[in-house]
Amino acid sequence: MQDHKLAVLIDADNVPYANVKEMLEEISKSGTPTVKRIYGDWTKPTVSGWKNVLLENAITPVQQYSYTTGKNSSDSALIIDAMDILYSEKVTGFCIVSSDSDFTRLATRLREAGMLVIGIGEKKTPQPFIASCNKFIYLEILKPVEKEEAIKAPVKSVTKQKPAQKAIDKVDRRTIKMIVDSVDDLADETGWTFLASLGSFISKKKPEFDPRNYGFNKLYDLVKYIDRFEIDERDSGGYKHVKHIYLRLK
Repeated sequence: MQDHKLAVLIDADNVPYANVKEMLEEISKSGTPTVKRIYGDWTKPTVSGWKNVLLENAITPVQQYSYTTGKNSSDSALIIDAMDILYSEKVTGFCIVSSDSDFTRLATRLREAGMLVIGIGEKKTPQPFIASCNKFIYLEILKPVEKEEAIKAPVKSVTKQKPAQKAIDKVDRRTIKMIVDSVDDLADETGWTFLASLGSFISKKKPEFDPRNYGFNKLYDLVKYIDRFEIDERDSGGYKHVKHIYLRLK
């Protein structure tokens, strides 16, 4: 698996500064952040909350004055820097942190250049920007869940099933159908589908798909809850006895 070198570009005007640590930890799962920049008009009080977390997280602030009222001036600066970084050939991927659809064309252009593009933003992020990314992560699922806020298991009881995240989406019929159809599409001649392949396949269909959106830490927990599959745990044969999970429609 390729260890991507990532340029993390943050739009200070369109994402909250809370949970920056969790956000950077999430980004690190996909690669190494080699460039970390944040764009905004630092003379404005609306972005003052970011100033306290920049140094401790080694994020470089980029000043962009607002030349007109009501227009997000950091957009153009972020886009110009992204193209400069692209042509420098120092990274293999980008993480654009914003809830603004203005970055849709940028994300599309970066993907056309062969870059991995990860988007991070709030649930309100417009669909065109989400669809233009390889993967999109909602900020809401990165917030730590307090014990008293932890959601209870769904009404249907599932063995050892304990959702550990606050759900921001429901496991509705459309989601279940997407997962069932994907298992069917990937099935081999005996009807079995490798769970890891399923996760990658669904992410290509729906960049914002994440089991944590539904309150589950892992895709395995989500498919167990759906209860539409036979599950086979096979020994990988390695010295660590890692189990490979396979699914088949009941």
